[in-house]
Amino acid sequence: MNEFMEFFNSSDPQNVSTTVKMLLLLTVLSLAPSILVLMTSFTRIVIVLSFVRTSLGTQQMPPNQIIIGLSLFLTFFVMAPTFQEVNDQALTPLFNEEINLEEAYERASIPMKEYMSNHTRQKDLALFLSYGEYDSPSTIEDIPLTALVPAFAISELKTAFQIGFMIFVPFLVIDMVVASILMSMGMMMLPPVMIALPFKILLFVLVDGWNLVVKSLLTSFG
Repeated sequence: MNEFMEFFNSSDPQNVSTTVKMLLLLTVLSLAPSILVLMTSFTRIVIVLSFVRTSLGTQQMPPNQIIIGLSLFLTFFVMAPTFQEVNDQALTPLFNEEINLEEAYERASIPMKEYMSNHTRQKDLALFLSYGEYDSPSTIEDIPLTALVPAFAISELKTAFQIGFMIFVPFLVIDMVVASILMSMGMMMLPPVMIALPFKILLFVLVDGWNLVVKSLLTSFG
């Protein structure tokens, strides 16, 4: 600890500033997975894409790496305006030493709060505000992140499951039709899933399913 303090005492302000920037960068990188999962569109996108794979019944096709990779790129696409606003209002002035770290945090939180509040149900937010005994916020800036982040997360989960249900319905109909036909033909030992799989894949390809799913996702964030 003494050596650490001697380093700061003996260093010039420029070195100290560089060290603070490195510590800030390492802190952000360590929190990046949680920020990405709980404060962006990633949760909704990855759950919906997983629902598509499950409803098709294709097991591990597409692989998890493809699902995660596509979800990441779609997340960056959806969040690009918000990230750009954070960069312009907080990160760039901070690195140019125009504002301090505390002010940068306050500026960066405003665009994120605006995005999350636009996709958070009032009922979910009220739950955490009530449980945490927070005062009723008058503006978006007054909403504490400790209440907004979990409220946003469960709102995204509900929305993702609603979209997933709508995706499941047509494939469920195909499974039921195939199962009924096999039973009427007396082919009890033939697995309906095996017969229905090619028809579900064919339907998904004919209607350009990936385009429709991604379009629905992007529209849901509008």
